Amino acid sequence: MKIQVMGPGCPKCAEAEKNVKEAVAEAGIDAEVIKVSDFKEITSFGVFSTPAVAIDGKVKVVGKAPSKKEVLSWLR
Repeated sequence: MKIQVMGPGCPKCAEAEKNVKEAVAEAGIDAEVIKVSDFKEITSFGVFSTPAVAIDGKVKVVGKAPSKKEVLSWLR
């Protein structure tokens, strides 16, 4: 599983990355968490508001940091 956390490094983006990593650890799954800060790459997902999270290329949330609970629901 490949999870991309998109954003320039703002506090909300850092929160999104932290929540994703915690959820992956809690779920005990094998996933690669990648921080994407290049705006050209971010917009290639059709994302124009950050933070955003994509799992295996499918965008799950845009414009807010997902809670750990939300991320866990996507991983199951």
